[in-house]
Amino acid sequence: MQSLWMIVASLLFACMGVCVKLGAGSFSTGELVFYRGFVGVLVVAVIARLQGVALGTPRWRLQLTRALSGCASLVCYFYAISALPLATAVTLNYTSPIFVALLLAFWFRERLRGAAIASVALGFLGVVLLLKPTLQAEQWLGACAGLGSGLVASLAYINVRELGRAGEPEARTVLWFSAITALLGLPWALSGDIRAIDLSGGAILLGVGLFATLAQLAMTRAYRFGKTIVAANLAYTTVIFSSLFGVLLWDEILPLDAWIAVILIIASGAAVSLASRPSAEPLPAGAASGRSHD
Repeated sequence: MQSLWMIVASLLFACMGVCVKLGAGSFSTGELVFYRGFVGVLVVAVIARLQGVALGTPRWRLQLTRALSGCASLVCYFYAISALPLATAVTLNYTSPIFVALLLAFWFRERLRGAAIASVALGFLGVVLLLKPTLQAEQWLGACAGLGSGLVASLAYINVRELGRAGEPEARTVLWFSAITALLGLPWALSGDIRAIDLSGGAILLGVGLFATLAQLAMTRAYRFGKTIVAANLAYTTVIFSSLFGVLLWDEILPLDAWIAVILIIASGAAVSLASRPSAEPLPAGAASGRSHD
């Protein structure tokens, strides 16, 4: 049953990606980021109230760092979705476990075994293969944004790990992230032309925030009550759902080389989680960004 929660979370994260791609034609990235955070604040505030979770925190510096890194990853991810095929953008964002392994090794001095090093190398081989044959010249900025979202998301996941060790409630962490995302997104949204929100636009914006927040809640339940390594690997079903949505809605059919690259990246992330298990708990692949997806 807990595995089902992770699959539900992956489907909801993919639905969020669909809403972002649909909204990119009518709303700026700043507007999408703002509404992602604003809707998240409303939903999580109600949950925190029901759970009796206080909003103040003694770990505000760590919460701020986690929120800022998560927000930066979200911005990159949303831009990548608007510029690339949905499956490509999602796959690049899901390189975050590879960067997490590198950060744990070089920043926290946690030893990487040979299997983990080989897995990281496999992942970067997949990235090179994915980018080289499938992107047009005008898509490279989106590709860099997608890869950057995975890199910056790894910082957010490290902070999530430290907040968990410090005993911070999940609802408080998600609320801080959503609130700071909304605060940073608001001036960015106001700096451009504000689009009038009609019924379809409102549904898209609501979907961006609601799908992401519900996905986080489902993912949290999967990690809390299920087997961590199983949940971490099932998170990659987001790529499958996103690929199906891309084909159905935008006729986005990736070439064979790209699918081989996607498989390599997914296999790399799963292998990194397995190889790193004794030294550190695997982290949710899309927790704060949107996955972090966030």
